[in-house]
Amino acid sequence: MKVLVVVDMQNDFIDGSLGTAEAEAVVPAVMERIRSFEGRVIATRDTHSEDYLNTEEGRHLPVIHCVKGTEGWKIRREIDALLDEKAAVRIDKPTFGSVELGSYVKELDDEAGVEEITLIGVCTDICVISNALLLKANLPEAEIHVDASCCAGVTPESHERALEAMKSCQIDIV
Repeated sequence: MKVLVVVDMQNDFIDGSLGTAEAEAVVPAVMERIRSFEGRVIATRDTHSEDYLNTEEGRHLPVIHCVKGTEGWKIRREIDALLDEKAAVRIDKPTFGSVELGSYVKELDDEAGVEEITLIGVCTDICVISNALLLKANLPEAEIHVDASCCAGVTPESHERALEAMKSCQIDIV
């Protein structure tokens, strides 16, 4: 089985409180990747509560974002529509890396065998890398790919550093 993981393509990361021109620029490529993908699609949503600024993450990144139920928390409308077409599973995650995602993909592997996992989304240097490494730990024999053309980091430089770090951990960058 092939799995596509769409990481945090939410309004706050595209054109909201933590949006970047680079994130906006990858939206068409992300949409095409989802549209053309044959296999299981999973989407993650960074999910915080109103007390975000009182959390460990909030103390280090004091920008309120992805508060559950807000417009910024929602996946970009056009992307969300494609996810519906693909019957994508959505996983809310309160941290950079999703333990639930790792467990879910491990269950898929136990049931049907997962040969290949591709990650796309934002932010390359925070949530994409965290989930790629988490999936590598859960399924060490699966091929794990990150499609760099469908990812954006906090900055172009941090995006490139994250891609290099993932390469070092035997994650294929395409």
